[in-house]
Amino acid sequence: MILYEYPFNERIRTYLRLEQLFRRLGELVPREHPLDHHYALASMFEIMDVAARADLKSDVMKDLEKQKHQLDAYRGNPSIAEGVLDEVIAQIDRCFESLNHQNGKAGLALTENDFLMSIRSRIGIPGGTCGFDLPAYYAWQHRGAAERSAEIGGWASTLAPLAESVYLLLKLLRDSGLPQKVMAQHGQFQQTLPQGRSFQLLRLRLDPATGLVPEISGNRLMVSVRLMRHEADGRLRASNEDAGFELTLCS
Repeated sequence: MILYEYPFNERIRTYLRLEQLFRRLGELVPREHPLDHHYALASMFEIMDVAARADLKSDVMKDLEKQKHQLDAYRGNPSIAEGVLDEVIAQIDRCFESLNHQNGKAGLALTENDFLMSIRSRIGIPGGTCGFDLPAYYAWQHRGAAERSAEIGGWASTLAPLAESVYLLLKLLRDSGLPQKVMAQHGQFQQTLPQGRSFQLLRLRLDPATGLVPEISGNRLMVSVRLMRHEADGRLRASNEDAGFELTLCS
């Protein structure tokens, strides 16, 4: 099954982008080829660009506090395992403290590294990191793979508090939803959202064997899914078939 996710607000959209970049960075750092490490640095710079938004850190900390207050309300509930609850709350506290002790925006310390900033200033230019442009970077790429990995890992560690917090918030959000089986009639599906609940994320699982691709749209009142088929000419065209998929709304 292919899992598609659709955020209902800008904050969750930013978290999902950061999660994707952090996962990419985590995949690339342990590899050995200099090209992998080049794209690891590119991913790190993209994270810094996304994290440069002035209110991102405060938004993450507010969300962590909100989650903690919501979970504290479950104490004494006989249906809740207190040990698991304490563990999750302790994890939230650790993430909050790590972010709180970090000065400024995520990655701020990296902006003082002249070597990294010279690469960052050129990496967005097509072919801008050639050896004749950045000889120091070219020499660095010829170092041993273990040495390069260790250096990138050290640089990326300054971003770890933000990564851990985003991973935790998205996990708690995803765990809040209950999956349901639904059917798109003639390739179309619409569902009115219940009043009084604020949904933040839609998750859709679709069997790749169907050859269909969902186009998702939504707001606080309704979600809509249109199933498309990728034709041989490279275009996406609306499908008229009935097709089932799994839908989860997370709040």
